[in-house]
Amino acid sequence: MPTLRSACPLDCPDACSLEVTVDEGRLTRIEGDHRNPFTDGFICAKVRRFAEHAHGPERLQQPMVRSGPKGSGQFEAVSWDDALDRIAQRMQQARDEHGGESILPICYGGSNGLLSQGASDARLFHRIGASLLARTVCAAPSGRAHQGLYGRMPGVPLPAYRHARLIVLWGVNPSSTSIHLVPIIRRAQAAGATLVVVDPRRIPLAKQADLHLAPRPGTDLPLALSLIEWLFGNGHADLSFLAEHTTGWEALRERAAAWSLPKAAAETGVAVDDLERFAKMLSSASPSVIRCGWGPERNRNGGSATAAIIALPAVAGHFGVPGGGFTMSNSATIGLHNQAVAAAPPPATRTINLNRVGRALLDTEAPVHVAFVYNSNPLSTLPEQERMRRGLAREDLFTVVFDQVMTDTARYADVVLPATTFLEHHDVTRGYGAMVSHRIEPVMPAVGEARPNWMVFDALCDRLGLSQPDDPRGPAAMLDAILATSPDGEAVGQALREDGLASRPGDSEPVQMRDVWPRHPDRKIHLCPADLDAEAPTGLYGYRPDPGTPTHPLALISPSTRRTTSSTFGQLIRDKATISLHPQDASARGIEDGDRVRVFNACGEVCCDAHVSDQLRPGVAMLPKGLWSRHTHNGATSNALVPDALADLGGGATFNDARVEVVRM
Repeated sequence: MPTLRSACPLDCPDACSLEVTVDEGRLTRIEGDHRNPFTDGFICAKVRRFAEHAHGPERLQQPMVRSGPKGSGQFEAVSWDDALDRIAQRMQQARDEHGGESILPICYGGSNGLLSQGASDARLFHRIGASLLARTVCAAPSGRAHQGLYGRMPGVPLPAYRHARLIVLWGVNPSSTSIHLVPIIRRAQAAGATLVVVDPRRIPLAKQADLHLAPRPGTDLPLALSLIEWLFGNGHADLSFLAEHTTGWEALRERAAAWSLPKAAAETGVAVDDLERFAKMLSSASPSVIRCGWGPERNRNGGSATAAIIALPAVAGHFGVPGGGFTMSNSATIGLHNQAVAAAPPPATRTINLNRVGRALLDTEAPVHVAFVYNSNPLSTLPEQERMRRGLAREDLFTVVFDQVMTDTARYADVVLPATTFLEHHDVTRGYGAMVSHRIEPVMPAVGEARPNWMVFDALCDRLGLSQPDDPRGPAAMLDAILATSPDGEAVGQALREDGLASRPGDSEPVQMRDVWPRHPDRKIHLCPADLDAEAPTGLYGYRPDPGTPTHPLALISPSTRRTTSSTFGQLIRDKATISLHPQDASARGIEDGDRVRVFNACGEVCCDAHVSDQLRPGVAMLPKGLWSRHTHNGATSNALVPDALADLGGGATFNDARVEVVRM
């Protein structure tokens, strides 16, 4: 059987290139190939099991309409024409009777490429005048901080970590979310690099680190500011660099001055000696690199925390050398954007924050009448899960779910549409860790009657009279439209068409503040930009204290796992989830390993089993994200405990601000 080439678009920084074997229309083998030198021929276990996802019993294979109560999962099959006609009729009715804003697309798209998110789908919803969706559930606060300080300057390339003498993993767990970085870190350690991990948990790399700091969730901001204060106060700030290449450093210094190491130690729960040890490492090691993850943004202080973390290399003078600086998202390094595919500007309608969709679905003053869910599983991934469930259960809400498998959300749909997987359709992806782009082509026939996104949204545009003659239709025309708006479109397009992979034009390992610069007109780092300062409720770098109460004292965190990408692949997990508690917290509550417990707060409750573990700090409970209703005893997941309060920047989610109590049942 021939080996076919593909690439993984799932929400992961690494952007693996793949080798796929298909026998009589079924996926039989999926492995890594070597076109992307960073991923170098190996892939994660979750993608290795992709055949179970593509051909499993939960795979949707035909359009269906609801035949039982909402949430029952009772459906009957219909034709594509019947399903699309029903959807178009209800969308037209909603617009005519209630206005286009009564239609709400609910999507995220982290595991989708440029042809399947923000393309023909945006064309449909923009032209019909639907409510806009602020897709802020992830990376919004950190994205605002990155944009405000550095203009989304490309980060240190992940392969360049081999040069570093100090590697800091701050709120990121590569063992679960970026496995190809792990061997690079280990080789750097073998060559003498020091590794520091900042995480409330003892993640796998923390066990091999020279220093592990386990701050209380939501206290990354005072931790980072105390390091900045120490650098300034002890003569280790690079004042010449700050004067030449930054603005606002005086304001940063003034705000950091409020956080001495002892004060930060009291707030974070990290020993003052460990803070000082970390500060001395930052002042002396070169090259030094910080891999800032998305953990620090998931709280009320998330944007300011990220800003303070990525300001550290500027204060310490870590730029200008290979392996020196920081890394966040590198998705902007290849200038591919799909606004031209949408071919329609956003309408002047209301914007609904994705984190508050549950609230929007229950709004009686400006009600949503049609919800179109695609590229997401909101019942499993959004805050205020029980509010979301009540919204989806509305009998007067017409809900469409367009997905690959029967998700928890799909059980509440009026119409379910089967979607193709990335092995069954065309797409174009951008890595946000690896600096590459892939062209993806189908390597196996669509399972059942599944269809790609562009085909379905084009068909709905046609039925609603929204199509225009010059719309880019089909994968080839869509790709041409994307490339035509890119300054590197000709070279990138040639590489994508010939090799299926395009690297960043120019130097494949650019050095920050030498080869790439802040994307501001003055090419300077803006350490205290006015727009961020005005947006943050207490000003940029202003700290808001812990939201815990005596009745709900435990900080709940919900990190990713090795087995899921957000909630994708959750249907393949058959065992029940457990909530992890530190032995001190378990003992104080009379809880033993394996006990059934009730985890609760004002938002909701989860019934599951307890796992007593010393791999996380006292005062913290851990229940992974991406769980489905089947994984707990009462069908609720960690999102049932998460408030829909917003972070200080970008309207981001505050998952790690959930405070709970746990009792033995």
